[in-house]
Amino acid sequence: MSGGSEKIDRGTWLALVAMGLGVFVIANDFTALSVAVPQIEQDLHTSLTSAQWVINGYALVFGVLIVPGGRLADLYGRKRLFMIGAAIFAVFSLVSGLMPTVELLIAGRALMGVGGALMWPAILGMTYGLLPEEKAGLAGGLILGVAGLGNAVGPLLGGFLTDEFSWRWVFFINLPVTAFAMIVTQRQVRESRAETAERRIDYRGIAVLALGLLAVLVALDEGPDVGFGSTAIVVLFAAAALLLGSFVVIERRQGAAALVPSDVLRNPVFAAACASVLLMSAIFFSALLYLPQFFEKVLGYSAVDAGAGLLPMMGVFAVTSFVAGSLYNHLGGRVVVASGAITLAVGMLVLSFLDADSTYISLVPGMVILGVGIGLFYSSITTVGVTALDPSRSSLAGGIIYMCQIAGGAVGLGLNTAIVASQATLSEGISTAFRVDAALAVIGFFVALRYVRGASIAAPPPLTASHRHRHRAHA
Repeated sequence: MSGGSEKIDRGTWLALVAMGLGVFVIANDFTALSVAVPQIEQDLHTSLTSAQWVINGYALVFGVLIVPGGRLADLYGRKRLFMIGAAIFAVFSLVSGLMPTVELLIAGRALMGVGGALMWPAILGMTYGLLPEEKAGLAGGLILGVAGLGNAVGPLLGGFLTDEFSWRWVFFINLPVTAFAMIVTQRQVRESRAETAERRIDYRGIAVLALGLLAVLVALDEGPDVGFGSTAIVVLFAAAALLLGSFVVIERRQGAAALVPSDVLRNPVFAAACASVLLMSAIFFSALLYLPQFFEKVLGYSAVDAGAGLLPMMGVFAVTSFVAGSLYNHLGGRVVVASGAITLAVGMLVLSFLDADSTYISLVPGMVILGVGIGLFYSSITTVGVTALDPSRSSLAGGIIYMCQIAGGAVGLGLNTAIVASQATLSEGISTAFRVDAALAVIGFFVALRYVRGASIAAPPPLTASHRHRHRAHA
């Protein structure tokens, strides 16, 4: 490719819009139902514990299957896997919106998670392939910016649809958006896949990894309610350790057919990206959970108002993610990632000074700082991780990084919940937990500073003309 002067044509921009819409519906569905849970309880005559699994089931299945989804996308075609995943997501959005019982609704949401897990890594692979190498930062900024926008709009959109129509419309709205993304992708994006003679799929590795991660995530999700020392939780953690240990052994024997190939595991920049994401995700997930808790239980906000209260953080996150792409291209990965990490630490530290007398206005500066840190860090670390590996691994890399985000968030929430529960009041618990999160961010900062090198060092080797053509959109 010819330096930094290559322009992005109209067809590519249209394809990027389609990728953005795919990301938006996935991210929106993580948060949109959070404000609809009380109405779901009432309409389906169920308890809060059961209704919460409408949200948790989607996240758990998504987190478990995203790495296999990335591997399948690289091997069999990112466009193909995106179309399959989007079709599954759309069909079961419709099905979920029609379900008469909470059990069937949870099942529908889990199958939506399957579709999302196929879509997300394929979108990452296609987006990085659509753009010239020197604009890789723009790809990361676009994806994470739209994801932030989807997360931010979710509670507002979910609250509006629930109040004005029904919570079922939170699902129905996915259909036209997903259909448009599929039509544009079919017309504008060429197929791309890994150029390798090895076409076997490590199904045993997929099954063992999926079961191991599911055991971890269920244990972390249920631990705060039933107690981390309970027999069920201990058994789940033991099973997870056994399964994940077995996964490592299986992968070593699979060679080129491994779900996570050896060259991925040995790449120090990619490993550092995953480690820093694990550390930082506790901050993001904890802020998303405990700030609304403070708004509702201490400040007396409604659910919709609590969702709107997050806008200083989520809106700044979305805007900063787009800006981060340009900064990445000009300053390199190390500077932007490290800046994001230290800003995350500062933002969480500022928020940790909240108490029972804190007003909403007093929390806004901390949320804004945190939003800047999230926007700088996540988009840039994703680009660092994806470009650290060969282009044939782009979807797999994106899947692993996002799995680390979900796993880190689950572990962080478990830790934060234990801290909050141990304190005398909610305010004291949140304050203490946020200070621990700030300390984790400082550790992540030093990991990034030590191992994340500039974009020129982490960049993949030049693509051949034919490989580059497969990754570009139709004009």
